[in-house]
Amino acid sequence: MLVRDWMTPDPVTVAPDTPVLEAIKLLKEKGFRRLPVLENGRLVGIVTDKDLKEAMPSKATTLSVWELNYLLAKLTVSEVMAKPVITVQAEEPLEEAALLMEEYKVGGLPVLEGDRLVGMITITDVLRSFIEVMGMKEGGVRITFDVPDRPGALAKAAQAVPPANIVSVATAGKHGGFRRIVMRVTGEEAEKVPERLEAAGEKIVDVRKTEPRV
Repeated sequence: MLVRDWMTPDPVTVAPDTPVLEAIKLLKEKGFRRLPVLENGRLVGIVTDKDLKEAMPSKATTLSVWELNYLLAKLTVSEVMAKPVITVQAEEPLEEAALLMEEYKVGGLPVLEGDRLVGMITITDVLRSFIEVMGMKEGGVRITFDVPDRPGALAKAAQAVPPANIVSVATAGKHGGFRRIVMRVTGEEAEKVPERLEAAGEKIVDVRKTEPRV
């Protein structure tokens, strides 16, 4: 899975000289939480709803309504935007975007193709991909088990699955010489897979049946 497959293409953008009040209105209308800032087609910053709200005067201010309106009318995105911007390339694996968001503690990244802005990828997009990878909407039997951390161990475990169908397989770390596997199976005799895995020598940790979700 690549960033391109999960990003929101052609994101709404603002210019550095866009008034803060206009940017706030745009975020509310579109339901977004962040806006890339472009100048002459080049990404120069990013502004979030938090940045914009923090730029607003405190309710405890002693300024008059007229003074507030005057100051806010002059305040532009360039004065509150974050720069430089953490970005990711469209052709990078999706996990690279997730790693960058975790590392820099941000909820979204502008996606570039070379130097050109082509999309936005957010935590929500990463969660959507996780749900897809884990096959959660397909239901079936979710089995967590440990296999020896050596070549061929997972292939051996997979031989115990037929005639059921493997929908997803993920690893969840390793410990004590074992690697934890989370597998989802559906179809014929899916409910018998855990006992077949156990009979094959695998260490069953958790089994749960889930219903398909639309």
